[in-house]
Amino acid sequence: MELSNLTPKSGSKKRRRRVGRGISAGQGASCGFGMRGQKSRSGTGTKPGFEGGQMPLYRRVPKLKYFPLVNPKSYTIINVSKLSSLEANTEVTLDSLMNKGIVTSNDGPLKILGDGELNVPLTVKAVAFSATAKQKIEAAGGSCELTK
Repeated sequence: MELSNLTPKSGSKKRRRRVGRGISAGQGASCGFGMRGQKSRSGTGTKPGFEGGQMPLYRRVPKLKYFPLVNPKSYTIINVSKLSSLEANTEVTLDSLMNKGIVTSNDGPLKILGDGELNVPLTVKAVAFSATAKQKIEAAGGSCELTK
């Protein structure tokens, strides 16, 4: 066996399409491009992104950074330092905080952040906790419960 004897397996290579070589060749006079129009002419036709004169997508989309989130999550946030004024073993929820006047507006579900110190054991029920807030609440002897 020599290199000059090697050929691909039969059927693995397709012959190239010879367009414009008559009706019997399969791609006759119009070469599969149809009759008339911009896409039947020689050359590339239209540039990529061309939408027939309509303002193309890459020009419709704003070019600014920091796109706003489509469905932003908004929370009523409160730091651990604000919870230190409560009595020991109090159950902390968004409603209880609004009744006490610690939180004035309901901007969504309650999220606890970890800024400040906490020395009182509390049972805190919230949708989300930061890692430091959870650590500080449990270090003070309280518990963190996730709600929906």
